[in-house]
Order: sequence, then structure tokens, then C-alpha cells
Amino acid sequence: MRTSTIGLIATIILLWANDLAAAGPWRASEQNTSGWMLMSPDERIEHQAKIRSFAKYDDCHTYQIAHHRLMRERAARLGLTLPESGRDACAHLRPPSSPEN
Repeated sequence: MRTSTIGLIATIILLWANDLAAAGPWRASEQNTSGWMLMSPDERIEHQAKIRSFAKYDDCHTYQIAHHRLMRERAARLGLTLPESGRDACAHLRPPSSPEN
């Protein structure tokens, strides 16, 4: 009985810690970063830090557009086509929409 209780508590703690990690800061990855495979490991780290550093949507979005352009240029030089970007990494900085009156 005692062993199963400890196991249950450990499982709950692990699941809780996993939820906290998932809610953490944005992490650049192959699934969410245009041109990931065309970037060096140092560029990937720098890109993630840069995206995280923005406090204003417009600044973040301007950087994001420039990054996408650079990655498309690199891909074109290699004869590759990048998939269209899906998620807006800067979306969390958008000001909330005001209700129309």
C-alpha cells in the first residue's frame, strides 16, 4: 500500500512538472522556426534569445519578417523551398483587441 502511494505521488509530481515546463518560455525548434535546418546551432540560440527579448509586437514582427526573408534567400541559394510559416512567434505580444462599441 505504501509503495503504491509513493508511486502515485511521484507520478503526480512528474506530470505537474511536465505541465509547468510546457507552459515555459517559447523554444525555437524545427517545427516552429522557418529555416531551422539552414541555421547553425549558434544562430538557433541567438534567434530564440532574440524572439524572447522583444516587449513589443511590432519590433518582434519586424525581426521575424527579416528572419524569414533571410531564410528564404539561403534556401533559394541551395535550390530549396521553405514551407510557409504557420505559427506567429510574436503573437503573444499583440495588444488585446478592444471591443467595438
